[in-house]
Amino acid sequence: MAALICGSLAFDTIMSFEGKFANQILPEQLHILNVSFLVPSLRRDFGGCAGNIAYSLKLLGGQPLTMATVGDDGAAYIERLKSQGMETRYVKQLTGTFTAQAMIMTDLDNNQITAFHPGAMMQAHVNVIDGSEGAAIAIVSPDGRDAMLQHAAQLQAAGVPFVFDPGQGLPMFNGQELLAFVEQATWITVNDYEAKMLCDRTGLDLAALSMQVQGLVVTLGEQGCEVWEQGSKTLVAPVKAQEVVDPTGCGDAWRGALLYGLEKGWSLAKCAALGNRVGALKVAAKGPQNYTLDFDPVTLEA
Repeated sequence: MAALICGSLAFDTIMSFEGKFANQILPEQLHILNVSFLVPSLRRDFGGCAGNIAYSLKLLGGQPLTMATVGDDGAAYIERLKSQGMETRYVKQLTGTFTAQAMIMTDLDNNQITAFHPGAMMQAHVNVIDGSEGAAIAIVSPDGRDAMLQHAAQLQAAGVPFVFDPGQGLPMFNGQELLAFVEQATWITVNDYEAKMLCDRTGLDLAALSMQVQGLVVTLGEQGCEVWEQGSKTLVAPVKAQEVVDPTGCGDAWRGALLYGLEKGWSLAKCAALGNRVGALKVAAKGPQNYTLDFDPVTLEA
């Protein structure tokens, strides 16, 4: 069974600041903020929510169908997807623009400051879902605003169950637009900060939101996650990482595992537990797509 993954493909420039942001920023001087961070470590990785989710799902043995846009510089990303045995027919290369770029700086407390250039992502709505993709399940992850709105509506029209994963794109939408996403979606996944914003903008608490879908999951990082179903909450325990190296892409790794479990017809709690396990593997590796599994997914079927 294939999973359609709607979202961004991006190049991540990841920098490490060997200090704490809090020690460099004077709260009383925020109105004239002018700071510089020395970053001795810098690397460039393949990233973007769709690419990261697809990597996780493929690693587990799933069949990701990535739907995204890249720019003039995107050929290397397309070749990477192909080299990993992934389908690329729904990845469009657009001229006259760059592939989305994220510049991410992480401090010793794993706080992050990110600058994001959307580039080709802003034209992701040129990809149209008509039901011919053959996907049994889908996810709408952070992407261009128009693409997220249109893809959610198109998935509903095609009868494809999907996860609404607004992520860092959540602030682009007002309460009514977010309620429309909730009405169209089958599942919702957010982190704890996004959960608060989703509740504030829709006027519904998590229990009420979970009544509108089959399930809602709030990821809590090292504290595990909350699974909400029909107004009831279940806490799914975290998995301790062997080492905390880089948090970039942990949420996406978690979502790839979620899709894998949903494809298998697992309970939402079991899906979340697998997500916690894969997320712990990712945080122990540099970059969003450089980790490997320490278990055989086939053993999870029992």
